[in-house]
Amino acid sequence: MKSPLALFAVATLTPAVLILTGAVRGGAWILLAILFQTALTSILDRWVHYVSPARATPTGGGLSIMLALVHFAVLPITVMALAADHLLSLEKVGLFFAAGLFLGQVSHANAHELIHRPTKLAHRLGMWVYISILFGHHTSAHVLVHHQHVATSDDPNTSRRGEGFYRFMIRAWIGSFKQGFAAEQARLARIGAPFWRNPYLVYVGGAVLFIAIAAQFAGRGGVVAYIGLAAYAQTQLLMSDYVQHYALHRARRDDGKPVPVNATHSWNSPHWFSSALLLNGTRHSDHHAHPARPYPALDLPEDAPMLPKPLPLMAAIALVPPLWRRVMDPLAERWAHA
Repeated sequence: MKSPLALFAVATLTPAVLILTGAVRGGAWILLAILFQTALTSILDRWVHYVSPARATPTGGGLSIMLALVHFAVLPITVMALAADHLLSLEKVGLFFAAGLFLGQVSHANAHELIHRPTKLAHRLGMWVYISILFGHHTSAHVLVHHQHVATSDDPNTSRRGEGFYRFMIRAWIGSFKQGFAAEQARLARIGAPFWRNPYLVYVGGAVLFIAIAAQFAGRGGVVAYIGLAAYAQTQLLMSDYVQHYALHRARRDDGKPVPVNATHSWNSPHWFSSALLLNGTRHSDHHAHPARPYPALDLPEDAPMLPKPLPLMAAIALVPPLWRRVMDPLAERWAHA
């Protein structure tokens, strides 16, 4: 494609269209939504040679806003479809899987982009996307904790060598919630703001509000479907942190402080179509070096660690901890002594 933004738009909006159609009509639309985000993405990554270039402009802000609005269509329509009776049980399973992939990969990647944007509107929109998947605290924890302490033992979202994903997931969820809250409290103390300005009140209150809305419009079945989708999306969000920082650590200086973040502190992926689907979230080293840089402008540093397979496939491998360690521990060892 001539325009990198066109590639991002096709990769991210197509599954949303398929999911929304599948939620209404069922059948092959749901299957197509699953295949687009799994098999087709894998095939294009493997068999089509293309490198999406970094571009300083445009910023892709329009697509980010559109994707956030699409998120707030996909989530409630999926919940209503899962709670209704017009789909077969197998169709509901497929719809749950397809929508969960979209929420945990595309919506998360986009919300992550928005909370790093300098404008208040974009940041708030990303925050509400996270709140809607019951993970609002990530808005604070990601910016105030993860970016400050990445690749150190002070970061709950940096996975340790030998640590399986399931153990990491519990530690990271609890740790990021607590440390994000503490970071917000410290920030309020520095500026002399009252406790009620802590955004955690919005994160928790917003989550309760969304659950209440699900109960009002979709009943008990809708609440179960909604919480299930949110949990599935959160699992994928935590999986991206697990894979992209596994066993990479920043050295300590003589004064005990970690060295500045550089390209060697994140795993990256050069695979073009999954990168477009994830809004260049696979170019993770450049993001940590330049957190405010828009996703179309992210690049792949030559000295950055590269995953041996596309990020979605590595996430699947991480679901089997012994297999994950067999693949990744030798690579981590190599980078530890590079």
